[in-house]
Amino acid sequence: MAICFTSTAQTGERLKAGLLITKSMQIEKAVYLLEADSSLQMPLIRIAGKNLEVDFNQAILNGTMHPEQPDLMQGLAIRIEPGSENITIKNLSVHGYKIAVLADSVKQLSIVHCNFSYNWRPQLFSAREKEDERDWMSYHHNEAGEWKKQGAGIYLSHCNNAFINDNIIMGNQCALMMTNCENAKVYNNNFSFNSGLGIGLYRCSNNLIYHNQLDFNVRGFSLGKYRRGQDSAGILIFEQSSDNVFAYNSATHSGDGFFLWAGQYSMDTGKGGCNNNLIYGNDFSYAPTNGVELTFSSNSVLHNRIWGCDHGIWGGYSFDSDFSDNKILHNRIGIAIEHGQAINIAMNEIKYNGTAIKLWSNQKQSDDFAYAKFRNTQSKNYWIASNSIEENKIAYQLVGTDTVVFSGNKKTGNENDWKIGDRVSELDSSKELEFLDLDYQKDKRLTPIPYNDLPEQLFPQGMQEIRITKWGPYNFEYPILWLKQVDSNQVYHFEVLGKKGNWKLESLNGFEIIEQGADSFPSKILAKAKSQSGDQFIRLNYMGPEFIDAFGVLQKAATALVFEYKELPKIIPAEGGK
Repeated sequence: MAICFTSTAQTGERLKAGLLITKSMQIEKAVYLLEADSSLQMPLIRIAGKNLEVDFNQAILNGTMHPEQPDLMQGLAIRIEPGSENITIKNLSVHGYKIAVLADSVKQLSIVHCNFSYNWRPQLFSAREKEDERDWMSYHHNEAGEWKKQGAGIYLSHCNNAFINDNIIMGNQCALMMTNCENAKVYNNNFSFNSGLGIGLYRCSNNLIYHNQLDFNVRGFSLGKYRRGQDSAGILIFEQSSDNVFAYNSATHSGDGFFLWAGQYSMDTGKGGCNNNLIYGNDFSYAPTNGVELTFSSNSVLHNRIWGCDHGIWGGYSFDSDFSDNKILHNRIGIAIEHGQAINIAMNEIKYNGTAIKLWSNQKQSDDFAYAKFRNTQSKNYWIASNSIEENKIAYQLVGTDTVVFSGNKKTGNENDWKIGDRVSELDSSKELEFLDLDYQKDKRLTPIPYNDLPEQLFPQGMQEIRITKWGPYNFEYPILWLKQVDSNQVYHFEVLGKKGNWKLESLNGFEIIEQGADSFPSKILAKAKSQSGDQFIRLNYMGPEFIDAFGVLQKAATALVFEYKELPKIIPAEGGK
C-alpha cells in the first residue's frame, strides 16, 4: 500500500513505491507515506547509475502511521544499486523503516544534509532495578550481513570513497553501519541518542571519522543499580578494521565511548587485529563501562578526554600501543591493561581515580582459548613516563607483570603509590624521580582534518544525565516525569524534566505528594506510595512551546498535554501458585 500526503504543489519528480532513479533530478517537496515490504531485498526506491545528484528538496519519506511503535517498523526505504558511482543524495528525511538508506558496492557515494532519525529500534526489557539479558547486543559476526538485523539510518557495504557529511540520525538503534568500506570521510554529523551505536565499522580500513557528535548512544544503565552498557557504543570497531583515524569526535555518555575488538579471525588464528588506528582528540567521558576499550590489537590513543567512566582505557591483550597525552579523571580505574605487551603510557594526566594504572595477567589461560595457543600473552614490557598521577587511591597496581620502566612520573596525594601482587619482576623505578621532558609530533594522518576542537556540547554532563526509557536514552527535548530513586523511607524522588515551558499536577492515584518543586523545568516531586490494588500513577499537564516527542512527532503548543509516571501493579500469585 502506498499513500502520499503532499504540501503545496512543487516542481520535481514525485516519490512512489517502485521508483527507479537513473538520472540527476530534484524531488517534489512533500510528505510521503510509503509503507515498505518487510524484506530488505524489496526497497521502496532504487537509485542506479553514474554521476547522479538527487536533491530530495527537503522531502520527508515516512514508513508508518504508528511512530509510537518503532519495534514494528520494517523494510528498506532507499537502495543505491551495486555498480553505481559518483552518486549524491541530499536534503532528505526518512523515518519509520528498518533501514533508511542502504548502499552496496557503490563508489564515491555522498550523503549530505539528510535526517534519518526515528527508524527501527526495539523496546528494551531492562528496568530501573534490574537489567535484562535480552537487551545485550552482539556484532561479532557480519560476514553474511548479520548487522542489517540491527537496523540503521545508513548502511554501507563495500562502498569506497564515501562522503557522509552534515546528517542527523537520532532515535534509532544504530545510526551509521559500515562493512568492508575504505577511504570514507565521515564528519560533522550528529549521530546521538540512539539505543545501540553511533558508528559501527566491520572490516573497514583507511577511513577518516572526525568532528561528529556521537553522544548518548547507550542502553543497559540505571543510575546506582547497574552500568554494563550491554555493548552499546558511540564508536564500534570490529574484525580487522585498521589504519582508521578517529579525531575530535564527542562520544560521551555512551555504553562504551570507543569499543574495538580484533575479530573472530584473530581469536581463531592469533593473526591480524584492528591495528594502527589513531584515536586522537576525542571526548569519551561518562561511559557506564569503558571510555576506550581496545583488545587484541595495536593502536594509538592520544590527547583524548576520558572522565567519569568505569575504566578510562581498557586495553586487554593490547600490544605495541601508545596511550599518551590523555586526560583520565574520576574513573574507577584510569588505565587497565590485561595481558598487554610493549605499551607506552606517557604524558597522561591521571587524577582522582580509584586506581590510576593497573597491569595484570592471569597465571593460566583457558585450554579452549585459541588465541593464547598462537601468541605470547604475558604481561610485559611497559614504559610509564612523565605522567601526572595525582589524588588517586592507588597509583600503580601490578600482578603477574614483568619488565616495567618508570621514568619521571609525578605522583602526589595518592593514598597508595604502589600495590604489588605476586608474579611481578623486573620493575625499574630508578629514574622515577627524575624530570623527563617529553613531547611528540602529530601524526601526519591528521593533516587533512580542518579541526582542532570538539563539536559543541549543549547537553548536561555527568553519568546522572543518562536516563534509559523503554525506547532508549532520554534526549532532553520533551517533558518527562522520571523516577530517580526510592529511598530507604520509601519516598519516591521524581525529576520533572523538559526543554522549556511549565507544568502542573493533573491527577494521581496510589501516591501522596509530600513535596513539589517549581512549576518550570527542571523540577522535582517527592511522593509516597499508598497501599492499593490498582495502577499507581502521577499525571502532569505540560504548558509550553511545541516540541518533538520521543517518537519524532511534533507536539504543538498546548495547555492540556499529559505526561506521566505509571507503575504497574505488582502481580501476586494465587495461593499455591508458583
